[in-house]
Amino acid sequence: MHRERTRYSAGRGYLAACTLGLPADVTREAVRRDLEAWSTGAATAADYSASLERARGHAASLLGSEPSRIATGSQASVFAGFAAASAPAGAEVLCVDGDFSSIVAPFLARGDLRVRHVPLDALADEIRPDTWLVSASLVQSATGELADAASVIAAARDAGALTVLDTTQATGWMPTDDLEADLLVCHAYKWLGAPRGAAFAAFSERAVVEFTPIAAGWYSGADPWTSCYGPDLHLAPDATRFDISPAWHAWAGAEAALGLAASLDMEAVRRHDVGLANAFRARLGLEASDSAIVTWADPAGCDLAALTAAGITASGRAGRARVAFHVWNDEEDVELAAGALRRSEATTATATATATATATRA
Repeated sequence: MHRERTRYSAGRGYLAACTLGLPADVTREAVRRDLEAWSTGAATAADYSASLERARGHAASLLGSEPSRIATGSQASVFAGFAAASAPAGAEVLCVDGDFSSIVAPFLARGDLRVRHVPLDALADEIRPDTWLVSASLVQSATGELADAASVIAAARDAGALTVLDTTQATGWMPTDDLEADLLVCHAYKWLGAPRGAAFAAFSERAVVEFTPIAAGWYSGADPWTSCYGPDLHLAPDATRFDISPAWHAWAGAEAALGLAASLDMEAVRRHDVGLANAFRARLGLEASDSAIVTWADPAGCDLAALTAAGITASGRAGRARVAFHVWNDEEDVELAAGALRRSEATTATATATATATATRA
């Protein structure tokens, strides 16, 4: 991954791809070109649309789909909202306990659905004959755990249920082109290093038919330039009917970011990222895992504070410290983070021993 590391102007000590990705050289240049074109009056809506369509093609490659099955938007929750709006009143929706709210809240907001939350490792077994839809993250944001997607999808199909998988914490560090869910949702600002505001989703044939495009607008037609005005409803016959009017400047950078990601060997990226994550786990005395995200209990935030004090960018979620290793990281980052925690542990141990000795003398 040395070649990939050289594409990033920062990265040393940056262990937060699971929070906010870094832009590669091609993405930075694309954003600069867009700003220049916009500021000089040279930017056009047609050029932005052409850029979006190229990005749609890259998104299709990353999700193992076709451009006609890809919808573009700005947030993952909007795509989950299409599924939520389409559920029959009283339908059961199965979610993972503690999953990210973007793929849970749209179903809860309906108010008339039976939303059931179960542990991640029980998800496939908890699918029932009356389950209408299963909604889960492929990689859990708070813990980094991976769902057994194949088992979940197979169990859902046996029960006649639909499946929604959020790949935001997966696409970019692991292959996500072999998932046969009805709706795959991804926001590109994390592991893909795109500007925030560029999200995409792959719809199955069933989802295109059964989900309602409640956010339909001018970009939902087969030819957006002829669907700008009423009184008629203009809907594309494929998944592009779920398109949201694009945040142009975000997609100018996203085209480059997604193109770069689509050109990479994702198996190699996974080996690199997980290898570093497991090297870090070994230094902390944690078991090896198949995730590029490492989390551990840190209820008081002491470990996160120690990492931050050492100049390392990490994060904390749900009472846990969280780090992520990606293409801009190497073994030196593993040592920096592990060393910061060792020093913090040693300082704490010394302070405890001093306090104990003082109390004994008293």
